[in-house]
Amino acid sequence: MESPERARLDAFFRQITAQFPAGETITTLVITHLLPERPAFLRGMAAVSTVGAVLPKPRSIHQPTLDAVRRTLPVHDLTREGFTDETQALDYLEATAGGRDVVLVDIGGYFAASLDTLVSKFSGRILGVVEDTENGHQRYAALDSLLCPVVSVARSPLKDCEDHLVGRSIVFSTDALVRARGDILTSRNACVIGFGKVGRAIAQTLRAQDLRVTVYDSDPVKRVQAHSLGFRTSASTTEAVHNAELVLCATGNLALRHGDFAALRNGAYLGSVTSSEDELELGSLHDLYKRSPVEAQLTRYEVTGHYFYVLADGGAVNFVHGAAVGAYIHLVQAEILAATAALSHTRFQPGLHEMPAADRNTIARTWLRHFER
Repeated sequence: MESPERARLDAFFRQITAQFPAGETITTLVITHLLPERPAFLRGMAAVSTVGAVLPKPRSIHQPTLDAVRRTLPVHDLTREGFTDETQALDYLEATAGGRDVVLVDIGGYFAASLDTLVSKFSGRILGVVEDTENGHQRYAALDSLLCPVVSVARSPLKDCEDHLVGRSIVFSTDALVRARGDILTSRNACVIGFGKVGRAIAQTLRAQDLRVTVYDSDPVKRVQAHSLGFRTSASTTEAVHNAELVLCATGNLALRHGDFAALRNGAYLGSVTSSEDELELGSLHDLYKRSPVEAQLTRYEVTGHYFYVLADGGAVNFVHGAAVGAYIHLVQAEILAATAALSHTRFQPGLHEMPAADRNTIARTWLRHFER
């Protein structure tokens, strides 16, 4: 990042943290994509809290950025298993922030499985969780009860711009990986599973690039919405993928399970918008299918009479090319900072919450002053 851009970004986050100051002293554990623009956000987080740990998502680590962050903040390894096991999660939290007031900053619901134990048994206080993604939102919403506030920015209007551009970046990276092996997607049959904001953007971008697009969503309302926009729709996952030469999964909630893969057309390309364990039950195939690398970020799965290709090992395909969405990502990051500050003031009761519209308007006006040029 060039010096003038870094200065503008730091100025933006300084204003955000001034507008949304933290209350009592708090410690944050921050799960994040460690991409080149992320240090500015982490400096903002350090302005409102003591950052107890940065936990980079393993498939989205930019090594020079990791090296730079390690010079100023503690960086720990992140695994889903480490926070699924309640005892292991509690031991980690005690070792990292024992006795303190803590806000957990999440991407993908990592803390959801052990949250009850962390809230009830931690020697300090869990003031709450801030969740960034639809996948994580669903994980927290599925819990029987929430013993602390969870502030989700996943469905914020400020995230719409990012989601639209994420959809475009998914298609860009998919096209690039397919072209790298001398193939093209133009005029192919494509299937998009999941018609939320990202799935819609993917479907619209694919259609704009001359693919024939079928949409499946388990929510019949979303299928109606897709149909009204001129997309073919299917009544089941199996029907949707049967004739598709490209399948992109955007549900955040296991789009393809073990029995669905057999329905894939021979030679189909398969990709995901999020972590492989969240979208694709690929692990269940390892004893059945032979896996062979074909190109960088492209793996062939083959069993007698059937084969298909998996992009980016089933992870978020856009991270192959940096997942850039421009300055719009800072809208969501600013809302995360504002939510963290709100939790430090204990503004929310236990349960699932969103930030008030007035706070989002403040963030949007501040963003426009810095980036509308």
